[in-house]
Amino acid sequence: MYVITIDEAKCTQCTECVKICPSEVYKLVNGRVVVGNSDDCSRCESCLSVCVPGAITVVEM
Repeated sequence: MYVITIDEAKCTQCTECVKICPSEVYKLVNGRVVVGNSDDCSRCESCLSVCVPGAITVVEM
C-alpha cells in the first residue's frame, strides 16, 4: 500500500500526472488535481517523472 500526497503549494495544476497515471490514481475535481484511490497505485513512478516541481510524494506503508 502506498500513501500519495500532493503538496498544493508546489502543484502547478499542469495535470500531467492525471494524463500519465496508468492506474488512474489522480483525478480532476473542480479544476484541481487530487488523489483518487491510492490503493490502485502500482508505484510505477510515472507521476513522479512528469511532476517537475516535485509536488507528488509516494511513500510505501
